[in-house]
Amino acid sequence: MQYVLGIDLACRARHQASLADIDGRIVWHGWKFTSRPEELERLWAKIALGPGDDLLVVMEPTRNAWVLPKHWFASRGARVVLIPTTQSADLRAYLSKHTKNDKLDSQLLARLPSLHGEELREHHGAGPGDPLRRLVRRRDRKVAQHTQAKMRLDSLLELLGPGWHDALGSDFTKTGAKVLIRYSDPRALLRLGPARLTTFLARHSRGHWGRPHADALLAAARESVQMWGPEGIDYAELADSIAAEASDLLTLHDQIAALDARIAPHVQDADPGKVLTSVPGIGAATAAVIVAIIADPARFHSLDAVRAYSGLVPITSQSGNQASARGLTKAGDPLLRKMAFLAADTARQTDPQLARQYQRLRHSGRHHTSAICHLAGTLLVRAVACWRANSPYILKDTDGTPITTAQGRQIVNDRYQIDPGKTRGQTKNRKAQHHKKRTSRESQKSHSAPTSRPVPINPRSPALT
Repeated sequence: MQYVLGIDLACRARHQASLADIDGRIVWHGWKFTSRPEELERLWAKIALGPGDDLLVVMEPTRNAWVLPKHWFASRGARVVLIPTTQSADLRAYLSKHTKNDKLDSQLLARLPSLHGEELREHHGAGPGDPLRRLVRRRDRKVAQHTQAKMRLDSLLELLGPGWHDALGSDFTKTGAKVLIRYSDPRALLRLGPARLTTFLARHSRGHWGRPHADALLAAARESVQMWGPEGIDYAELADSIAAEASDLLTLHDQIAALDARIAPHVQDADPGKVLTSVPGIGAATAAVIVAIIADPARFHSLDAVRAYSGLVPITSQSGNQASARGLTKAGDPLLRKMAFLAADTARQTDPQLARQYQRLRHSGRHHTSAICHLAGTLLVRAVACWRANSPYILKDTDGTPITTAQGRQIVNDRYQIDPGKTRGQTKNRKAQHHKKRTSRESQKSHSAPTSRPVPINPRSPALT
């Protein structure tokens, strides 16, 4: 016989479990426990499975509290299902209309298979316990911090004048960061002189930077001193701020490189043929995210399920002959959607088939972001299909003819550019509709706030004295 164990997880309090049969009839409920081996053993004894019995465990992914119970039950042969909170929210709202507690939540989870039996999929993998998943998330955070540090550093250099951006560029290489750590004070840079600065640049850039870069930096330093004068700004304090940001930038650059080195072996094990990186727009970082989050491409019963898992599908509403779509479900991992979006925006510049879809969507009234979201789902499905078949991606023209990457770019430039005349009026209409839906300034104000408008006088009200 098949039994269903619904577990309402808690991060610091005790979990609660309820056992039901496959038809949703409660066997017992309200068993409290924590994720300790001895308490899990007592719960297993309480379930008391027979020789032919099967156990399905249903949980919600509450932070990381689900990882230990999931591993413990899976190691004893139980099937574990993780359901999103949105799937149980409506049923919970009905059952808890008059009361809400953890015991009722565990009973709800135990009854879910009787309502969504075919839709529930067994969960595989360790989730946050998987090292690759943790590594790609850490890398994404470091990349975001690196971008913010570059923006702050770029803003500080604006105080010294535009010559510094011309000399160092906006990308801030490691050599440029080392220059700013040591010589962001223009007076110190001028005292160093061209010969010693050229030696410094050649040593730290391994010969890639030389006298032309030194001359550009010295010219920028002279412009800064000429602009501010000897006492126009506190050069020492500004140099300290710039050096701190440059140091953070250099540290983050090294941390990202170290994470890339740790990520590479995991991706190599999952995709030894480098099939994912053969897809246009998908580089090493995007491939790592796909491997970490998708984990096993064979676990999806169809490619449509991959797209639904990513959340890159519209929310549909259908009644009779009427149907509408609005927004994305966003039911999947946000990092997977982000990387698929960036990959699709790059791939449309190389793949004629994606470029044709993008052109059609833009000329039909879609916004750039909406069109790229559509392409992101298509590109992700194609990548997983190639990964599943262990077959590299073959770039093709719209008629199916295989082409090279250079030929693809040329075809896109020749045939599938966006006509500004077809999108300008649509953009204007979208802005007009947006302004119509905006809340007026007067209605945004608090009713109790003072107003500059005259107060209407009610003639029937008593006179003020």
